[in-house]
Amino acid sequence: MSGVLIFRKNGVVQFISNPTKESFQQEAEAESTYFGVGGGTATAPGARPRVLVYVPSNQVIKSYAELEQRLQELGWTRYHNGQSRSSDLIQYHRSDASAHLISLPTNFNNFSSIHMYDIVVKNPSYFQVRVL
Repeated sequence: MSGVLIFRKNGVVQFISNPTKESFQQEAEAESTYFGVGGGTATAPGARPRVLVYVPSNQVIKSYAELEQRLQELGWTRYHNGQSRSSDLIQYHRSDASAHLISLPTNFNNFSSIHMYDIVVKNPSYFQVRVL
């Protein structure tokens, strides 16, 4: 498997397998089109929206308050690292010795499927992304 890791401004890393020049142009267009203000669960036109589900209780996560409660139950804590309160990211980490970090936009309306999958990868037994 070959590919490229794209480090986005919002703190999320995306893997593109077998990239071409056209795929990078499409990614740039998609990011500017679908990740704008009010994007919610960013999806392409015609695609069904996705939701993050906390599996043990089958709860659909509808706010950062709900998500933070579940993450804290699993041992994640808010990561501040000297950031000012005006930062455009909310970050969680497992411990100071851990490299695991979850980065989310401060506005829940900008919470997209990329962020959902980041949470699922780091908590596979507890979260799922489901299509509505």
